[in-house]
Amino acid sequence: MAIILQESLRAIFYAPFYVALARGAFEAEGVEIEFASSPRPQDAALRLLDGTVDVCWGGPMRVMETYQKVPGCLIVCFGEVVTRDPFVLMGRRPPRPDFSLADLQSVKLATVYEVPTPWLCLQHDLRLAGIDPASIRRVADQTMSRNVEALRAGEVDVIQVFEPYPSLLLADGAAYVWYEAARRGPTSYTTFYTRRGTLTKRRGELTGMVRAMAKIGTWVANASGAEIAAAIAPYFDDLPRPILEAACTRYKALEIWNTTPILPREGYDRLRDGLVSGGFVSPGTPFETAVDNSLAEDALRA
Repeated sequence: MAIILQESLRAIFYAPFYVALARGAFEAEGVEIEFASSPRPQDAALRLLDGTVDVCWGGPMRVMETYQKVPGCLIVCFGEVVTRDPFVLMGRRPPRPDFSLADLQSVKLATVYEVPTPWLCLQHDLRLAGIDPASIRRVADQTMSRNVEALRAGEVDVIQVFEPYPSLLLADGAAYVWYEAARRGPTSYTTFYTRRGTLTKRRGELTGMVRAMAKIGTWVANASGAEIAAAIAPYFDDLPRPILEAACTRYKALEIWNTTPILPREGYDRLRDGLVSGGFVSPGTPFETAVDNSLAEDALRA
């Protein structure tokens, strides 16, 4: 019986998963995959709980959110892929090579509306820098696409976006990179996650999936941005190839993709700290409850 594997949304920073699908990596490990998409990012974990899907890829944020809403839900992360924050602050002219987070106190910032993690992580960066997030003039209720339009029109000064928006803006000379969140260090952003019962019953298949992603991680680490873009192009057929290549090259340079499927405590705890400080969860799910690295360890030994 096939494993129903669900993406939470379509995004370039998920590139290794699309590479795995395109290259038949799961089938090579003897695992049959049925690929599905969540209607909305916030529905991803719910579709796991009701049995619609078997495995999700997405943020440990969703796992912690689900534990907050459904205590004892027994969802577990078991293989990390995106180990750093893929979001970027793009500012209007002039460029600011000496940018610091304190600069956000003097501009109008538009943050991500579609998912909560980018702002929760950024507001925690601000707190750590001694800046009250409430002091920032912020637009919080518009989509990334709309915020790009607002930036071009001069309605806002800085926007928080993921690729391909930075590459599109840079190609037009319409904005500059002010801050790359990946540079804060490991922040666990995307893993496989499933129910504990599924982890037990289908451990062999799930270990095969992790083993496949470990091999794809090695391939991605040795591939160029252009090669990664070529592999995932069928999943982004609305994007010009040069933009997709630029996006993959940026993410590769920022080292957002883990080279092993081990989810490090440092990255998980940094994410949890941001979710807690932003009031999204309290006290947050402990690492030992939400993470099982044993499949990744088995895969690496094999």
